[in-house]
Amino acid sequence: MGRLLTALGVVDRSTDFDALGLAALFEEPDHIGGHAEWPERCAADLREARHLVSWFGSREPHFARRLAALVAGAVVAPSTGSDGQEVWRHLLSTIGAAPDRALREPVSAGHELVAAGRLALQRLGWDGHTKLLVVHPGAGGRGKLWAIAGFVAVLERLAQLLPTLAVALHRGPADFEAVAALSAALPRRAMVLEEPDLLVLAGVLSVTTAYIGNDTGISHLAAALGVPSVVLFGIERIMWRPWAAHVEPQVVTMPTLNEADVGRAVESLQTLL
Repeated sequence: MGRLLTALGVVDRSTDFDALGLAALFEEPDHIGGHAEWPERCAADLREARHLVSWFGSREPHFARRLAALVAGAVVAPSTGSDGQEVWRHLLSTIGAAPDRALREPVSAGHELVAAGRLALQRLGWDGHTKLLVVHPGAGGRGKLWAIAGFVAVLERLAQLLPTLAVALHRGPADFEAVAALSAALPRRAMVLEEPDLLVLAGVLSVTTAYIGNDTGISHLAAALGVPSVVLFGIERIMWRPWAAHVEPQVVTMPTLNEADVGRAVESLQTLL
C-alpha cells in the first residue's frame, strides 16, 4: 500500500510498518532488561519527526504516552469515532481539518500506471475500447460479502441491456471462493484479474467504465481514483463509506439476496455505463 500511495503522489515516501520499532513503545516502563533505552530502539523516522499522527494504539496508555514524549504534540486517536460519524470525517476531525470539497477530489493514477493497467487487461482479452465493468465479489470478512447470486443477477441483466459490455472480476488473496463461484455461475466468460499488483490494479481501475464491489480496500481505491462506482454496504458498516464525493454507497441485505437490492444495483450501473 505504501508503494501505491507513493506512486499516486499521495505521500512523498513510505516505510515498512514493522521497521518503525513501535514495539518499544508498548513495553512496561520498567521493562528495559538488557536492551538499549526505548527511544533509541525506534526508527529515525519516528525519532526525527516534527509532526506525527497515529490512528493506531490509542487504547494502549504506554504507547500513547511514549509517542507523545518522542514527538511533541503527537496526535494519537482511535481509527473510528464513538458517535457513529463517518470514519473519513472522524479522521479529519482528529487533526483539526475541515471536510473541504478539495480533499475529496479523485486522485490521478498517472500515464505510467494507466498504461500498465491497459496492458494487463489487453493480455486478458480486452480490446481497449469496449465498455468495461470491474467486479469485486469478495471481501476479507464474511460479514461484508453480498450474496454471489446478487452479483450473478446483476451481471445477467446488464448482459441483456448491454450485450457488448466487457466484464473483469478482481480476485485478491481473500477472494478465491467468491470469484470461483461467480465465474462458474455466469453464462458467459468473464476476464479474471488474479491478484494483480496494486499499482497495476490502480491502472486497471483508471480505465474502467464502472465498478461494483463489496466494502473492501479495492472499492475504496476505485472510489479514490474517481471510478464511477457502486459500493455495497451492510447498514451496520455504512460509517466506512468512501470519502469520495461522487460515490453514493448502496445499502444491501447481507448475506441474503433481496430483489430490490438487485434492481437498484442494475439501475445504478446502467446509469454509470
